[in-house]
Amino acid sequence: MPRVLLIEDDPSVREGIELGLRRRGHDVRTAATGEAGLTAIREFGPDLLLLDLMLPGINGVQVCRRVRESSQLPIIMLTARGDDFDVVVGLEAGADDYIVKPARTEVIEARIRAVLRRIEEPGGRPAVEFHGDLAIDRAGLAVSKAGERLALAPSELKLLLYLTAAPEQVFSRQQLLEQVWEHSYHGDARLVDACVRRLRHKIEDVAGSPRYIQTLRGFGYRFGPL
Repeated sequence: MPRVLLIEDDPSVREGIELGLRRRGHDVRTAATGEAGLTAIREFGPDLLLLDLMLPGINGVQVCRRVRESSQLPIIMLTARGDDFDVVVGLEAGADDYIVKPARTEVIEARIRAVLRRIEEPGGRPAVEFHGDLAIDRAGLAVSKAGERLALAPSELKLLLYLTAAPEQVFSRQQLLEQVWEHSYHGDARLVDACVRRLRHKIEDVAGSPRYIQTLRGFGYRFGPL
C-alpha cells in the first residue's frame, strides 16, 4: 500500500484522515506545519503527499513549490474552500489534484489510487514515440525534449500520454477529467487548464505560442505539432 504523508494543522481532521487511511492498510505519517512536513518528506520518503493549503508559517502552496523544485512526488491538496483562489495557485504550483474538506475516507482513497495508478496503454505501440523534438517512452514513463529528460508531475505525464495516444483528436475538459483524473462527475476544469499550462512550460519552446498542445475554444484540447 502507498506510503502517505499528511500535512494538516487541524488535529481532528488530521487524526480522522490518518485513522481512516491506516484502517485501509496505508503507512501514514503526519505533520502539523509546512516546516515539519518538509522534514518528514526527507525522512519518511512517502509515495504521495496529502497537503492542506491553509497551514501556519509556510503555507501549502509554498510547500508545494518547494517540493516541486527537486521532486515529482504526487501531491493532492486539501482545502475547505473549493472555489478559493488558493486552489488555482496550488494547481499552478504543481499539485496533481485537490479534495474539498470534509471528505470521506473512500473518496480520499480513490483519489490516491487515481493519482498513483500507472497508465495502462494498449499493445502494439512503439517503445519510444517521437513528436518533433519530443521523445515519449511509454513503457518507461519517460519524456525528453531535444535529448534532455523532462521532470513531469504524475498528472502532467498522464495528460501528455493520453493526448499523444490520439494525435489530432480533440478532447473536452470533461473527457480529460474522466480519463486522466478519473473524476466521473462534472468536475473542475481548472485541474485540466492548470495542468496544460504547466505542461506547456515544459514541452513548448514558447508556452504562449504552443506548438504541441492546441486549444480549441469552446471544445477543449488536442495534441498535434504545427
